[in-house]
Amino acid sequence: MTVKSNHVTIKGIRDGLVFLLDDQCEFEELLYELRYKLEHSHQNILTGPIVHVDIKLGAREITEDQKEEILDILKQKGNLLIRSFDSPALVQEVKGPPPIVTMCGMVRSGQVLHHEGNLLFLGDINPGGTVTCTGDIYVLGSLRGMAHAGISGDEEAIIAASVFAPTQLRIADVISRPPDEWESHETGMEFAYLQDNQMQIDKMSNIVRLRRDFNVFKGV
Repeated sequence: MTVKSNHVTIKGIRDGLVFLLDDQCEFEELLYELRYKLEHSHQNILTGPIVHVDIKLGAREITEDQKEEILDILKQKGNLLIRSFDSPALVQEVKGPPPIVTMCGMVRSGQVLHHEGNLLFLGDINPGGTVTCTGDIYVLGSLRGMAHAGISGDEEAIIAASVFAPTQLRIADVISRPPDEWESHETGMEFAYLQDNQMQIDKMSNIVRLRRDFNVFKGV
């Protein structure tokens, strides 16, 4: 098979080679031609002594994984030493916390609500009801049942509620029953978290101490 396109141009310079990669074609097509030319062209250069290589991608923006794909192809030729990799921008793949999924309703006694990830529940968790998540649990309503966050072992998970009066809390493997005074004092917006493997309860306004990526309103 003959590759007739010119998506990959290899130019010799005084101290090495420059690979000019087309920034308009499909990425897979670019990879195919790069492999082809390394196997069938410039054999006198690509099989000789160490050669320094500069890679230029024009205006093409690529991800870290795509960059590695290009480098892996070039590394198959043992005498090519990558000196520079010129791209206008490397697209950053977001690897932050998963998004919060919103659900609404009511979890009654005997019912179990399970969610993979972070959950914002609009409604009440009644006594005898259970909500479990691999991530955080936020209840915009009354939490009067059992809540278990970070069930896969995430010790940084938190449990928060507008009316915080659970019968039992669990974060990762740590279990805590509420103190007796929770039954008598006026409940409010609070959240639970782990500190030194112990369950801690704090006011919702202090949640930013743990979630420093939250935007904070400071007024004017």
